[in-house]
Amino acid sequence: MEQPVEVPDAACWPVERLRALALPRFGRDRPPGRRPYVTVSYAQTLDGRIATRTGDARWVSGPESLAFAHCLRAEHDAVLVGVGTVVADDPRLTTRLVVGPSPRRVVVDSRLRLPLAAAVLADGAAAGTTVVATRDAPTERVQRLRDLGATVLLVESSADGRVALDDALERLAAEGIRTLLIEGGAGMITAALRAGVVDRLAVCVAPKLVGRGVEAVDNLDITHMRRATRLEDVEIARLGDDLLIAGRPVAADDRA
Repeated sequence: MEQPVEVPDAACWPVERLRALALPRFGRDRPPGRRPYVTVSYAQTLDGRIATRTGDARWVSGPESLAFAHCLRAEHDAVLVGVGTVVADDPRLTTRLVVGPSPRRVVVDSRLRLPLAAAVLADGAAAGTTVVATRDAPTERVQRLRDLGATVLLVESSADGRVALDDALERLAAEGIRTLLIEGGAGMITAALRAGVVDRLAVCVAPKLVGRGVEAVDNLDITHMRRATRLEDVEIARLGDDLLIAGRPVAADDRA
């Protein structure tokens, strides 16, 4: 279950600075009908972990980074996570630490194993939640989610039976989502980077080491450092004890 967050007095937050950092870059100019402008954001330790080896991730970053994460939510039309994140953490995916609207919640769940008691469905939250599944998802699970008030989108499958990300993004754009924030988990982050659909990457690095744990990014099939995806238009900011590094990911094949 999501635990309460201990935060400093709101007057201590550089809220306007956080909001400026959270604004999507160029996203509002994207023509209707294309995929949403995609921001990927997460917090990691100095050694690149988003959770310990037991899966514990409360909390990787400090309160200022958490406030920034909520500013990001407020500045995007929707926030997306994989079903593994919901099962592990049961997040509400709302904007609570700053003043601003809560985004639409999107859960990618190929076979609809989302618990019906999850916070994104409970107490009327289902009406603001979209679940994206493959066309092979069990019909009875689709109906139960719709009965709760959730929107269920059935999209094409990828070669490994997962939700085809390109089709999912097109469907979300058709639903009116122009700016999309992907928060995790590692599988979703990796899939978005591999698909080349990330317009902005914003990573909060906490001054912590945990050793073995859950890596933020899995295999990108990069075997030589010269082929690494690089950030351009880089922004760096201090958020309390954490360091925010943000920019536009550019794959080797797309660099001039």
